[in-house]
Amino acid sequence: MKQIMPVPPPRAEVRVDLTALEHNVALLARTAATSGSAVMAVVKADGYGHGAVQVARAALRAGATWLGACSLPEAVTLREAGITAPVLAWLDVPGEDVDLGVAAEVDVSVSSLRELHEVAAAARRAGTRGRVHLKIDTGLSRNGCTPDLWPELVAEAATTPEVEVVAVWSHLACADELGHPSIDAQAARFATAHQQARAAGLNPLRHIANSAAALTRPDLHFDLVRPGIAVYGLNPVPVEFDLRPVMSFHSTVVLVKRVAAGEAVSYGQIWTAPRDTTLALVPVGYADGVPRSLSGRMEVLLGGERRPVVGRICMDQLVVDCGDDVVREGDEVVLFGSGERGEPTAREWADSIGTIDYEIVTGMSRPRVRRTFTGTSALVLA
Repeated sequence: MKQIMPVPPPRAEVRVDLTALEHNVALLARTAATSGSAVMAVVKADGYGHGAVQVARAALRAGATWLGACSLPEAVTLREAGITAPVLAWLDVPGEDVDLGVAAEVDVSVSSLRELHEVAAAARRAGTRGRVHLKIDTGLSRNGCTPDLWPELVAEAATTPEVEVVAVWSHLACADELGHPSIDAQAARFATAHQQARAAGLNPLRHIANSAAALTRPDLHFDLVRPGIAVYGLNPVPVEFDLRPVMSFHSTVVLVKRVAAGEAVSYGQIWTAPRDTTLALVPVGYADGVPRSLSGRMEVLLGGERRPVVGRICMDQLVVDCGDDVVREGDEVVLFGSGERGEPTAREWADSIGTIDYEIVTGMSRPRVRRTFTGTSALVLA
């Protein structure tokens, strides 16, 4: 009989709670339903570091009816996993294989005549119609057609038989800053763009609301809302909502040592023990998604207590000061999570180094970081 080897404790492990994710999507779906809107769950960047395919399936189970990806390869990956729900891809480099996207029945965002013609050509080759969402730049000044070129784009789209214009859409710059004047200014530009599309003979859906607007601006829900970060339980606005963080980050103590007062720790010797103390070595570092800039600014949950990380964070390891407490090799270390047990959160990390929690969780897609799925949905989706 083959011997089953025990699973070792994690060097670096992200745990994704799909039950929490379903809770968040259901909350967003109920909120959108009050406006008669559907939910497009955004699963770009490998589901914000959570696992795009698993997240997509859980989101659809919880009430989302659309999915959003950044690139055509991301969208096609969902199709290859057997997901048939509508998927929008909105940013690709010139020369990307549009044929593959059209053949996979992926909706494609179009911001220019060049992109429109590429989709039309791909549709002709496939013997089908390409589904497009025309994007208007309403003030973010990233992707999207400028207002002066918009009338030409919608007129061309309306007279191109190889494409079906599914929607017009845009993206908000400051929706997370409640009451920011740009929100209403962008909404007005969007209304004008929609009217121009209608005047050209189109009858498109409309979508502009990201997570922040989905939660706080029901007047901007229109036909679809596009929550991203809120799906993963991270709140983009300074108002409480019942969102549950989905990701937690775990490691293990690999070495415990006692050091004397005056001994320095890690590169540069920026921290020196003020007393005799116990140090715990944890095998994660900036190669595993722990920002080096958190050196001297972070704590972990170890042995039921929050404890400071001391010295400089290295590529592969960090050191925790445990004082006189007893810790053992093999003990679990929680680097961040929901905060329910007193552990740090991704938002706490972000605030400490002047960034956003989006960057923290997407930074967990690393080769050495093991990803596991928990919750009741994990059994269904396995």
